[in-house]
This record gives sequence, C-alpha cells and structure tokens, in this order.
Amino acid sequence: MADFDLVVTGRVVGTATILDRGYVAIRDGKVERVGEGTPPQATERHDFGDAYVMPGAIDAQVHSRSQKGQEDFIWSTRSAAAGGVTTVVDMPYDDGVLICNAERFTQKAREAGEQARVDFALYATVDPNEGAARIPELVEAGAASFKFSTFETHPTRFPRISSPMLYECFAAIQPHGLIAGVHNENDESVRFFTEKVRQSGRTDYLAHSLSRPPITEALATAEVYEIAAATGCSGHIVHCSIGRGYDLCNAYRMQGFDTTIEACIHYLMLDEEDDISRLVGFGKINPPVRSKREREALWRHLAAGNITVVSTDHVSWSPDRKSNKDMLANASGVPGLEALYSLLLTGLLQRGLSPVWASRLLAANPARLFRLGHRKGALEPGKDADIVVMAHKPGRYDPAASGHNFVQWSPYEGIELSHRPVATFLRGKNVFDGKAVAEPGTGHFVRPAAAGAR
Repeated sequence: MADFDLVVTGRVVGTATILDRGYVAIRDGKVERVGEGTPPQATERHDFGDAYVMPGAIDAQVHSRSQKGQEDFIWSTRSAAAGGVTTVVDMPYDDGVLICNAERFTQKAREAGEQARVDFALYATVDPNEGAARIPELVEAGAASFKFSTFETHPTRFPRISSPMLYECFAAIQPHGLIAGVHNENDESVRFFTEKVRQSGRTDYLAHSLSRPPITEALATAEVYEIAAATGCSGHIVHCSIGRGYDLCNAYRMQGFDTTIEACIHYLMLDEEDDISRLVGFGKINPPVRSKREREALWRHLAAGNITVVSTDHVSWSPDRKSNKDMLANASGVPGLEALYSLLLTGLLQRGLSPVWASRLLAANPARLFRLGHRKGALEPGKDADIVVMAHKPGRYDPAASGHNFVQWSPYEGIELSHRPVATFLRGKNVFDGKAVAEPGTGHFVRPAAAGAR
C-alpha cells in the first residue's frame, strides 16, 4: 500500500540548503515529509532527476484588471501557472473599480475564483473621500494587505493618499497586523520634474527617467517609513529601483521597525542604457528602470539580504497603450508572470548566488509578508504542496511561443534563460505539465492568518 499520494524527486531547494537527492512527499494536498535518499512509496511519483524542485512562487504584485477587455484572472493565472507562480497577490486598482469596500472586495474574490488557475490573495485600498473608515470591513472580508500611493496616477482609479490620511490609514491597519504597502513617488516632485521635461520638448526614452529622478523615490520612501515608525504599522515599499531605498529600509529595520521592501524583476534584469533605449514605451515603468550602475547596486543589496521580496508588477497592456512616440504618453507597466522564476534563477546563477535566494525571495518571504505563512511559502510539513520544477533548458525567452500570455510582447524577449519550469503543482495537483495548464476555477482565494501571525 502506498504511503503517500504523490512524491516529487529532484534537487530540493529550501531557504538554506539544497538536497541533491531530495524528495517531497505529499498527502491530501499538503507536504508531509521532505528528505534525501530513497523516497517513500506513493500512488504517483514524478522523478525530475537533477532539476531543481522549488516552492511555488507567490507573486507579490499583479495587476490582472488594469485594462478592461484584457487578460483578467483567466490569463494572468495562466501565465502564472506556466511560470511556476502558484499564488498571485492582486492589486486593488482595477479599471473602473477601486477595491475600497467589502462589497467590491467580495465580488472581486468571487469573480477571480471562477477564473483563477492558481491560488490568489487580494490587496485592498481606500477611497480618499472616505479615508480609513472601511479598513475594518476590508480586513474582515479577507484582505491580505493594503495598498496606497503617494503619487496620483488617476484621481479615481489610482488616487494619491495625502500624508495625514496615510497616517490615519496606517494607524487603522496596525491593530490587524497586516502590512501597508505604498507606491513610493513624491507627487509634488514628479509633477515638477515632469513639467520641466515637457517644457524642454524632450519625448525620447530618457524623458521618463528625467521626469522621475531618484530623489522623487527616496523622498516618498522616507515618508512611508517614518509614518510606519510613528504608527507601529508594518510599512512596505512595493517597488524600489534605487539602492538608496534599500539603505533606508535597512536603517529603519535596524532601529527595530517592521519595514520591508520589494524589488521588481525588471529592476534586476533591465537597465536604461541597453534596454529602455531599445524598448522605449514598452519599457516604461513607474518608478523607471534605472542605469546599469543602479541595477548592480540592487544585486549587491540582494546578496546582503536587504531585499525582502522579488515580484513582477505584472500588467499586460495592449500594444497601442505602449507604442506612443512620446515616452511620457505611454501606460506604465510590463507583463512578467511567465518569466519571473526563470529570470531570477538565471540572474542568481550568473552571479554565483545560490538558488536558495529564489526560495526566499519568491516564496518564504512573501508568505510572511502577506501573513500566508500558515499555508504557503516553503516545502515544509504542513504547508500546501505548491511546487515548481525548474529544469536546465537554456534558450532565449519568446513570450509568443507558449500560448500562455494574453499579450505577445515582453520586455524580456530575447533574454537568455538558463532554467525554465517543466512542472507546477498547486496543493499537490499538477497545474502545468510543461505544455498545458489547469482549467479556470482550480485556484482558491487565500486569506491571511489572524492578526499577529506570520
């Protein structure tokens, strides 16, 4: 009689060590045993040889509904499954619907549950006309975290939250033990520098970074952390393109505050000189992709342990929203779910860093950040059996080749990848076999643990 439902064997990658002849034994969708050597008997067994067996990624920043008529969860979670992402954390700025009350939040969770192929958690936010009033009902509805912006991208879809209101919101979140995540660009400064660029008549690829120089990001980051310190709330920067931001985060953390910070994969893999000059609008992201020098500073911070999580900030804009000759007129953001794990693992190995960093930055750390560690984030007994198998399959990335992406463009097209997902398991069930993905509705809504839990 079989001891387990499923056993997966290969080079099992934890957050500290790699088991070269490792196995993960699964029963009822949960990891029950992780070991090395001869694996136990199981009803089903998958032997992946020398491929890396790693925890499924939790993508901390996904925008499935930023443009009506585009991908929605039906496609974002398809890309996720094919990329080894087993949980997406979706942002609250949907096109036409700000997720700022329990009714809208619950409706989104229900609709996403009908479409999702992998598990999902949801950010919530506030309407600046209501302030912090609805935070308790959103916590009750299952929000894993709250998102705010110090810059006003759009007055109703993506509004700026003023400093006093940000303080009140952080104070309201603090008793619930969740994070307050913030889009970190100083509104006044960005508008000042943007106007200077417009007056100069500049419209090329450099116009974007000139409109948002590093000081605009550093000012907002410092403000967020100081408000977090004053309220006792867990303060999180949702994307940081400059080394100075990681310095600030570490300084507050050394003072005893719960400050965290996120590096999107584009800041680690792209640079302004070689990539944005080529991609132009298709590489426009807020905050901007910076210089090679700044990119390498981020890799040094990663190796020092100063980056909390790595995410995609995934959004699949239609090509017409990214191809304006005026750089500033293009939408901001890029797709990346299918390539996230491959890009980070490739970058780590190129720099002589261990794959265990991927297990930390893509799984264990985001699980703690969103208070999902009771279920997600590691190949450990009692956790959901969320697994990606990364095999050595060198080749250039082609976003149109797999058929798993809503849009056929990617800023990562042509990048040489060393490893690719060949299998993804969600709660012990195969949701990607190297070609096909699971059906819509396979994914479940995941709520955070009770206040104070990690």
